[in-house]
Amino acid sequence: MPNKKNLPQQPCADKLKVLGDTTRLSVMSLLMAKPLTVTELNAVLEMDQSLLSHHLKILRDAGLVSSVREGKGMLYSLAEDVDLSRSGNMINLGCCKLKFE
Repeated sequence: MPNKKNLPQQPCADKLKVLGDTTRLSVMSLLMAKPLTVTELNAVLEMDQSLLSHHLKILRDAGLVSSVREGKGMLYSLAEDVDLSRSGNMINLGCCKLKFE
């Protein structure tokens, strides 16, 4: 039987809950390739900009995405704590790995 200390902890479960949304998974997948602005993300996702900003805030609050001001907009990228595999299709959350296909 598994030992309780070997089970995923709450921070991991919280990140997985955040990633349980298709829009947020899509954003993460896009940011795995390169940092993007809201305009660039929206060109692919084709959604209301305020809704996209809402999803980006949730990803930032979870520590999965970071942002820096670029002119009048923001440039989004994977947070430093999110370990991207060399192949570029998998992220390591520390408690588990997610592979994007």
